[in-house]
Amino acid sequence: MAAGENMNILLSGEFDSFVQLIGALIIFAFVIGITYLTTRWMGGIQKGRNNNKNLNIIETIGVGNNKMISIVEAGTVYLVVSVGKDEVHLLAQLTREQLKDFSFDEHFDFAIFSAGAETSRHFAPIAASKGCVVIDNSSAFRMDDDVPLIVPEVNFNDVINHKNIIANPNCSTIQAVVALKPLDDKYKIKRIVYSTYQAVSGAGKLGLQDLENGRAKTYSPLLKFSHPIFDNCLPKIDVFLVNGYTKEEMKMINETRKILGHPYLPITSTCVRVPVSNCHGESINVEFEKNFEISDVITTLKTSPGILVLNDDKNDSYPINSIANGHDDVLVGRIRRDFSKPNSLNLWVVADNLRKGAASNAIQIVEKLLNMEETYEK
Repeated sequence: MAAGENMNILLSGEFDSFVQLIGALIIFAFVIGITYLTTRWMGGIQKGRNNNKNLNIIETIGVGNNKMISIVEAGTVYLVVSVGKDEVHLLAQLTREQLKDFSFDEHFDFAIFSAGAETSRHFAPIAASKGCVVIDNSSAFRMDDDVPLIVPEVNFNDVINHKNIIANPNCSTIQAVVALKPLDDKYKIKRIVYSTYQAVSGAGKLGLQDLENGRAKTYSPLLKFSHPIFDNCLPKIDVFLVNGYTKEEMKMINETRKILGHPYLPITSTCVRVPVSNCHGESINVEFEKNFEISDVITTLKTSPGILVLNDDKNDSYPINSIANGHDDVLVGRIRRDFSKPNSLNLWVVADNLRKGAASNAIQIVEKLLNMEETYEK
């Protein structure tokens, strides 16, 4: 066969692949478009809303061989869509209302709940009674004495006596205790002072919309916050309590005590919402019972699971949001002695609050439970 013929065949194959790809994209757009229009017709759309409020790709993962699975939010409907080289399949269409008391009659090994405390309080005990292990991301069971509050790098052994419900801690607490646990083991923590700088993603979609509206100077009514978050720092996360603290601040205090196993540990906390999209930063001042050397502290942190130390002052290397974003590690830096008080240390800790602060921590719990089961079976 002539070289020219080979080239023609090659070009023809590439053209066919290109056409197939365009066809798949058109089909995908058609499926999403029809669902979007149907959702608008069924649910109604408030005037003035942007399209991206009603159609949103929640998550996309690759599953090999040029295939992807996407979860698409279209109004109140969630679509699970498989996209291949030349094909698109609608795998499932779900709504929140589809969860019923009998939903767990069919056996499930695990269920990850992230639908708010009210939903968890109702459905988690039902699922647990059917033998399903629930990993709950809400605040519903965190301070329940019979429910372990788990960060796998810190206190996974606490799951041993679980009763099919395991609580996922608050996002800001998770990254703090990952950094503090190895230091507590070595020097014994005496007191903690938390100051947090928490991203708007922790307040959900409405909070992010407030931030975007502020950036765009649309002067839209506030959807989440009591004051504009753009160009502001708001020293209130969740509601104020009678003791003057916010609910978020008390979560950090109480959850840290439970996870570290120090029920009476002196802790104070100030939690601030800052105008960044994602990743929480925390300034942590910690006092120990024992003295320490900074070099030993750094070595201890570097050799502890789930921690990435960035502490090179000469090269301006320290934890920042853009490095933490999209990763599961807890970044620790600005490690220095507090000269105002004996045996005291300052840390700057940053983590992705949507990953390690929520989803990844829950997945890691499931993975460790599965590994534990495999070990027992052997």
